[in-house]
Parts: sequence; C-alpha cells; structure tokens
Amino acid sequence: MSLISDAGTPLLSDPGRLLVNQCIEKKIKVVPIPGVSSITTAMSVSGYKDRFLFYGFLPKTENELNKVLSSLSHQIFSQVFFIPAIKINFYLNRFKKYFSGRKILIAKEITKIHETFFRDEVNDLNMFKSKIKGELTVIISEKNIKDKDKVLDKEKIVNKAKKYLKKYSLKDTVDLILETEDVNKKEIYQLCLKIKNEKNN
Repeated sequence: MSLISDAGTPLLSDPGRLLVNQCIEKKIKVVPIPGVSSITTAMSVSGYKDRFLFYGFLPKTENELNKVLSSLSHQIFSQVFFIPAIKINFYLNRFKKYFSGRKILIAKEITKIHETFFRDEVNDLNMFKSKIKGELTVIISEKNIKDKDKVLDKEKIVNKAKKYLKKYSLKDTVDLILETEDVNKKEIYQLCLKIKNEKNN
C-alpha cells in the first residue's frame, strides 16, 4: 500500500500521520521513498509531529554536549541530529538524561539494502552491543507536556500578545503564541481578548 502526495513529501505539512502511526503500532513496516535528504526522509516515517528543529552533528566533548542538550531539552518540537554510528552509545546515554519521556527513531542506511529503523522510548533505550558503521539520522519526538504540568508564564504571554496585537488579528495573535508556547488555547485566547479590549477602551 502506498501513501502518495501530488507535491512534496507526504507527512511533512501534509496529512498521513494517522496512517503511519497505525502501521507502527501494528508492527507494519513503513518504507520512505527518498526525499531531498535523510532529514525529511526519516521525519516522514517517524510518526512524530512535523514541526521539528534540525541541529546536525552534536558537540563531541561532554561539557559542551551537556550545555547543548540542556538547552534543547526545553524545546517542545521534534529534533533531528546526525550522529556517527561509532559514537551512538555515548549520545544515547545523554539522551536518556535530557529527553526522558520522549520517543526516539534511529535511522540507519536509509534507501540502501540494509535500511533499518530503530524505534523506542528514550527511557527504555538499550545500548548497541555490536559496532555499527556510517552516520545515523536520529530523531527525538516532540515534548509531551501533560495539562497538569503546563505552567502559564503570564507576563511572557502578555508581552507577546501586546506586541502581536499591534500588527495582527486576535486569531492570528493566538496562533502565533501557540507556535512557541505549549499551553491551553482557550486560556491564551481569553487572555489576548482581555488585552485587546483593554487596548480599545
């Protein structure tokens, strides 16, 4: 069975994630047709939300790596890395520390005969016991924030709302805020509406 788009790569700003996730859940092999790079090719079969950050190769030294991952761990979007296969266990150990609660996809030899996709929960990751070659494309899923854990930084939201409302409509302002803040939409809407009404009075 094929999932085909009339333009671009399916699942990247394009419907189909529901189908891919059903296949993943039922252990049905999902094979991507090569995109323009391993980034989009791997993302298209990840099953993760398609708002993602591409970092590239991570730092090699532990101190610098810890700084970078500490900063990235606060980002809510999926994240894509290139990792030398020979160093995979070094990085997986750090992922377990900084990306707990997320999912991971490790793509190996995409489009080649031995193409392999390793899928797991970051918390359940096992280290690779045998050496693997080449470069890996590794994707960490979006951050899943439970409603009870969401904290509304009211001052931050108010400042953004005042700035956006000078140029954009109420609806566009809410959408812009939600692009970077994983909080309750209704709560943001009410706050923006209040600011807009105060401005008009």
